[in-house]
Amino acid sequence: MYLFSFEKLEVWQNSRVFILEIYRLTIAFPSHELFGITSQIKRSSSSIATNIAEGTSRNTNKDKAHFLTISYSSAMETLNHLILSKDLNYISEQEYIQCREKLEKICNQINNLKKYYLSKEQIR
Repeated sequence: MYLFSFEKLEVWQNSRVFILEIYRLTIAFPSHELFGITSQIKRSSSSIATNIAEGTSRNTNKDKAHFLTISYSSAMETLNHLILSKDLNYISEQEYIQCREKLEKICNQINNLKKYYLSKEQIR
């Protein structure tokens, strides 16, 4: 089976695993939050990997970097939802720390990939 370029990226792979962890974590959220924070954190975490994948299909490195900026912004939105989830006692301090550490790694990878694309753009 053919692998697309985004599937080969470690940052996309890590983001994909992170989405699954968010989905497992939110199973325990209160049912009255189904259309609130539960939906929001699932969508924002999914958007991290989605924008990495979409960006790889763009023709210029500048466009690729732009989608990585959007991906990073989705990561910050997800972090905000994690903080709120912890404040509301929907997740434990330990769950929060574990998710935050994984998200920080993903953010570093996004930034490094973005710098790479922008450095290639300047060579042109």
